Amino acid sequence: MMLKLDGKVALVTGGSRGIGAAVSKLLARSGASVCFTYLTDDRSALRCEDEILRMGQSCMKQKIEVSNASKVRKAVDAVLERFKRIDILVNNAGVWKRGEIGKMSEEQWDETLDVNLKGTFLFCNAVAPAMKKQAWGRIVNIASTAGQRGEAFYSHYAASKGAVIAFTKSIAVELAPHNINANCVAPGWVDTDMTANVLQKRSERKAIERIIPRGKVATPEDIAGAVLFLASDLADHIVGTTINVNGGGMLM
Repeated sequence: MMLKLDGKVALVTGGSRGIGAAVSKLLARSGASVCFTYLTDDRSALRCEDEILRMGQSCMKQKIEVSNASKVRKAVDAVLERFKRIDILVNNAGVWKRGEIGKMSEEQWDETLDVNLKGTFLFCNAVAPAMKKQAWGRIVNIASTAGQRGEAFYSHYAASKGAVIAFTKSIAVELAPHNINANCVAPGWVDTDMTANVLQKRSERKAIERIIPRGKVATPEDIAGAVLFLASDLADHIVGTTINVNGGGMLM
C-alpha cells in the first residue's frame, strides 16, 4: 500500500517513449495523475496518453523543448493551473549521440548539455517553489552509469550525467528541510529507441550482455520500478542518493 500514489500529481519529462513512457504508465497504475512532456513523436505521445486514460487516471501531455526556459515555465504553470499541485517530478528527457573528442562540434556538446543538464535544472527550478508551498515533493533525476565512470566517445553525455548527479546532491540538501526529497536513478544499458542503433546489432548486444553480471540489458520497466520506489513513502528518508539499475554492470 505504501507504493500507492493516490491523489499525487506527477510530471515526467520525455515521457512518451522508452524509460519515460514506462515511468509515466507505472506512476499512473500506482494512482497518480500524470503529466508528461515530449518533443517530436506525436504518435507515441497519443499512445501513452491513451493508455493512461484507459487506466482511469488523468493525463496531460505537452510538446515542448526542455531546454527553453520560457516554455518550461509555461508547461509547469499549465500543470499547476489544472491540477493545483505537482508532487513528483521525473527529469527523464535526454539525448545520447556519439561524439569523438577532437572531432566533436560545439553544437553537439551544447545540444547534449542543454537537454540533459539545463533541462533538468529548468524543471527543478520551476517546480521547487510549488513543492515548497505544499511542503512535500519528490524529484527523481535520471542519470546514467556514464556519469559515474565516464564513457568513451560520449564524453559530452557522461559530463552531462555526472553534472546531474552533483546537481541532485546539491539541491537535495537545500530541499530536504521542506520535505522534498531529490534523488537520482542511474541506468546502465536499457533497451530503448535511443540505444537501438547499438543493441540491434547482435554481436554488439552479446558483447554488452557478457559484461553485465545479470547477463541481460534492462527494460524500461526495470528503470521505472526504481523511480516509483523513490517517489513513494517507502523512500521517505532517502535524500541525495543515486540508485544504480544496471544488472551489476558498474561492478565490472
